[in-house]
Amino acid sequence: MTVVHLQKAVPRVDGPLKVTGQALYAGEFSVPDLAFGFVVNATITKGRLLGLDVSEALAQPGVIEVLSHLNRPKMASYDESYTDMDAADGKPFRPLYNDRILYSGQPIALVVAETFEAARHAAALIRAQYSEEEHATDLAQARDQAHEAPMELPENRGNAPAAWAAAPTRIEAEYHSAAEFHNPMEMHASTVIYHKDGKLTVHDKTQGVQNSAQFVSSIFGLGEGDVKVISPFVGGAFGSGLRPQYQLVLATMAALQLKRSVRVTLTRQQMFTFGYRPETYQQVKLACDSDGKLQAIDHSALGITSRFEDFTEMVLVWSASLYACPNVKLAYQLAALDVYTPLDMRAPGAVLGVYALESAMDELAYAADIDPLELRIRNFTDTDPAKGKPYSSKELLECYRQAAERFGWEQRSMAPRSMRDGNQLVGWGMATGVWEAMQQPATAKAVMNIDGSLVVASATADIGTGTYTVMTQIAAENLGLPLDKVTFKLGDSTLPKAPLEGGSFTVSSVGTAVKLACDQLRQQLLDAAKEMDESPLAKAELEQVVFADGGISLKTDPAQRVDFTAILKASGSPSMETLASAEPAEERDNYATGTHSAVFVEVKVDEDFGSVQVSRVVTAVAAGRILNLKTGENQVAGGIVWGIGMGLQEEGMMDTTEGRWMNHSLAEYHFPVQADVHQLEVIFVEEHDEIVNPLGAKGIGEIGIVGVAPAIANAIFHATGKRVRDLPITLDKVFADELLH
Repeated sequence: MTVVHLQKAVPRVDGPLKVTGQALYAGEFSVPDLAFGFVVNATITKGRLLGLDVSEALAQPGVIEVLSHLNRPKMASYDESYTDMDAADGKPFRPLYNDRILYSGQPIALVVAETFEAARHAAALIRAQYSEEEHATDLAQARDQAHEAPMELPENRGNAPAAWAAAPTRIEAEYHSAAEFHNPMEMHASTVIYHKDGKLTVHDKTQGVQNSAQFVSSIFGLGEGDVKVISPFVGGAFGSGLRPQYQLVLATMAALQLKRSVRVTLTRQQMFTFGYRPETYQQVKLACDSDGKLQAIDHSALGITSRFEDFTEMVLVWSASLYACPNVKLAYQLAALDVYTPLDMRAPGAVLGVYALESAMDELAYAADIDPLELRIRNFTDTDPAKGKPYSSKELLECYRQAAERFGWEQRSMAPRSMRDGNQLVGWGMATGVWEAMQQPATAKAVMNIDGSLVVASATADIGTGTYTVMTQIAAENLGLPLDKVTFKLGDSTLPKAPLEGGSFTVSSVGTAVKLACDQLRQQLLDAAKEMDESPLAKAELEQVVFADGGISLKTDPAQRVDFTAILKASGSPSMETLASAEPAEERDNYATGTHSAVFVEVKVDEDFGSVQVSRVVTAVAAGRILNLKTGENQVAGGIVWGIGMGLQEEGMMDTTEGRWMNHSLAEYHFPVQADVHQLEVIFVEEHDEIVNPLGAKGIGEIGIVGVAPAIANAIFHATGKRVRDLPITLDKVFADELLH
C-alpha cells in the first residue's frame, strides 16, 4: 500500500507504549485473586430456555460458579430507566434477564472459574433445554411487514413523483447492501476489580468510559462514585464500543455476586453475537432536465432491526442535502426480525445512503450522456437545500478538481468496456463523499506544574484515531511548549465530562474544550506573572505577549520574559489549574456544516476469472483544518481500505433456516488484507472555517469510507458494461448473466 504524505507530521505520542507492549488493554489488567468468565450462548434463535444442566460444569476443577437468569443478582428490568448515550429506540437487551431467547447467540449463562481455560472447558459441558419457536431472520421475506422508522427525516419538498415522470431523463434502481461486522483487532473485554468496600474499578473496551460507568450503575442500582471505568487504550472499535456490550454486564454481575474480581473476554466468534451494520434495500429514482440539472430525487430505504429495539441511522438525509434539486421525497422503513439490534458502524447511515445515491447518480449520468463528474458539478450547491442554510464552508468543487487532476480523469473514455490492460478490463469510477461536522458539549482540565510540565485531561477515548496526539498538539501549541512537556489524560470516567468518541466530533468537541482550558490557563499565568516583583510583564495584556519555550515574553521585546517555573514559584503554589467547558456556538445555528470528499477509483477486472482488483484510489477531502497530517492520512487511508472491503468483500452471511450468522470468524468473514490494497492517495484540500468551532477542524474519522463503495461499483460498470447493484460485488455477481463475455 502506498499512501502519499503531504508533509512532515507529528508521530503518535502513544506510539512507543504500543509498539513496546506497555500499553494495557481491557483484558490485560490483572489483580490478585482474579477469576475468569466464559459466556455460554444460545443455539436456537427464538423460544424459551427450559433448563440448564450445569452439574458436570460445576464438577470441573477450578470452576467457581455458573450464573444464569435463575441465580444472577438483581438487575433493572426492561421498563426501568437506564443510561446509554447510544441507545436505540425500544427496550434494551439485558443478558441473563429471563428465560426468553430473542436471537441466536444470545448469552444464556456465564461460567466463572479460576482460569480462562477451566471456564471455557466447563462452558462446553453445559446442556441447555429449549422450547423452540418459529423465527424470521430473512429481510427479503419481511419486506411487506416493515414499519415506518421512528426517525425524523428532512421534509419532502416539491412533487418528486410528478417531476420524475415529466423529466426527459430518468432512472430507477434498487440497491442492496449486506450486513457488516466491526471486527476490531481487540475483542470486547471487561475486567471488573471488586474492592473490599463494594466499589468497582472496571477496565472496559469502550468508546465512552462515562457511558459505561453510568450504564453499570443504572443496571445494578449502584450509587454515585461506586463505579469507576478506565480505558486508556482501545484496539479499534469503529462503533462497536459506543454501546456497552454484554460482557460488561456479565463481568459486573459475577463480581457483585462473588465479591471478587472477574474478567470476561469474548471470543472472535462471540464478537458476531451483538451489533453490526444493518442489511438494507434502497430504491432510488432520479431525473434531470436536458442540461443535467436534477429535477427529482425519490429515495426510500428498508433496514433490518431487532424485535426489541428500532435501530435507525442517517441513511436518507444526504439525498435531501447533497445536491441542488427542487423535488425530493424520502421514506424510511424497518423490518423487525429475530436478530440482535444493529449498531453504529463507521459513518453510520452515510455509507449506505450515499452508496445508493452515488450509484444512481452514475446511472443518471450515462442515461443523460454526461460525464459523471460533470453531472455532479452541475448540481453542486453551496447551501443545504434541506435546511435552507448556507454551508459554513464547502470546498467540494476543489475536491473534485484536485482529485480528478491527480487521478487523470480527463483521460477517461466514457464508453464502458473501452479501456483495457492486457486481459484485464479497466474501469474508472467516482463518487462524492459527505459527513456531518458536529460538535458536542465537552469539558477539559489543564494543569501547569511547577516544573513547567502541562497535564491536560478529559474523559474521552482514543480508539486508534490519534486522540492522545492531537490533544497534546492543541495544548502544546496553545502554551508554546514542546510535545514532551505535555501529557494528555483520557479514558477515565472520573475525568472531566466528554461525549462518546464517535461521529468524527472528538477533535471539534474535546479539542475545543482543551483549547479553552489552555486559553484560561494562559490568562491565569499572565495575571500571576504581572504580580511578580519587578515583572517585565507588569503592564502587558494577552495580545501583547507570546507563549513559547516554557515561558511568556513580550512580542516587541522577546528578552523581556518570565518562565512558567518562575511564575509558579512566585505564586507559592506547585501548580495552576483551569477547568473549561465548551459547547457549539449559537452562530453555528445559522449555517449548515459538513465535511466533503471526492473519491476516484480504478479497478481492473480479469476477463477470464472475473476477479476485481482496486488498483488505484485518489481521495480529496475538505474537512477544515487538519491538525495532524500523519494521523489524518492514516484515518482516511483506513477508511478507504474499509470501503474496499464494503465494495468487494464484507458480507455477514445469514443461514435463515437456523437464524444464525454462518461466517462468524476471520477465516470466513472476508475483508481486505495487504495484497488487496494497492495505491492510495490522500489529498487534504485547504478549507478555512471560523464558524464550525474555534479550531476550524471538522473531523475525518468517517469521511474516508463514504463514497468508496459506490465509486468501486461505478468503476466496475465502466470496466464491464453492466451494473451490479448488490454489495459486496463478489466474483459470482461479476460473472452473473455473462457479465464478462
